[in-house]
Amino acid sequence: MADMRLIVAGAGGRMGRALIRAIDETDGVTLVGALEAPGSDLLGKDAGLLAGLSGNGVELSADLWAMSKEADGILDFTVPAATIANVAIAAQRGIVHVIGTTGLSASDNAVIKSVTSQAIVVQSGNMSLGVNLLAALVKQVAKSLDEDFDIEILEMHHRQKIDAPSGTAYLLGQAAAEGRGVNLDQRSVRARDGHTGARIPGDIGFATLRGGTATGDHTVIFAGPYERIELAHKSEDRMIFARGALKAAMWAQGKKPGFYTMADVLGIGAS
Repeated sequence: MADMRLIVAGAGGRMGRALIRAIDETDGVTLVGALEAPGSDLLGKDAGLLAGLSGNGVELSADLWAMSKEADGILDFTVPAATIANVAIAAQRGIVHVIGTTGLSASDNAVIKSVTSQAIVVQSGNMSLGVNLLAALVKQVAKSLDEDFDIEILEMHHRQKIDAPSGTAYLLGQAAAEGRGVNLDQRSVRARDGHTGARIPGDIGFATLRGGTATGDHTVIFAGPYERIELAHKSEDRMIFARGALKAAMWAQGKKPGFYTMADVLGIGAS
């Protein structure tokens, strides 16, 4: 079978470069396009050299329509506005769109889901295989424990991260809410300051830390009477997200148009 031909969006960024390195290390995939924002100083640069590899002849371009003509999929860890623009083109081309962008609004997500009658979309707040297995555990624990156990989600990322709480924290919060059978938007507490009063039973709390170069630490705490259960995942390198995205893309190739998550990729979506 021929290699899956992939485009990396945001190819000049840290995650984009990690994706390019992962493609170079993975059998069955090849890089055919490197997308960057219009006006970027990196346009025209060799994607391989930017990623710390030997030159591969794939130059960074802002023209997704042109580069997607010969592509099978796009790996997209960019910003919401760019992802929404990319969604339309990926849908028109009928290629796999793997979305790891965080900070998307409810309306952004509605746009993404609106194209899945003709496009194959795999979206997750975190593409790490370990994080998605953690989410499955969080859902099961939340389902097993009643509101005597308060749920708190603590996350830490590097100082450059621009959205909070992280997409991964939200993914874990959503898993906890599903386990409890509640609406996360209605029961989440995103910040506490001043005289807040006692904690409301059943709320799901979030705490955000930023600093240094941390690529992502997440802990879900179930705090009950006289005991705590803590489920944690610590990321050591962005390559875990890149490898997960590649697994998602290769899994999605040939699937029917629709909306999928990493739970589907891992076969744990039915629990």
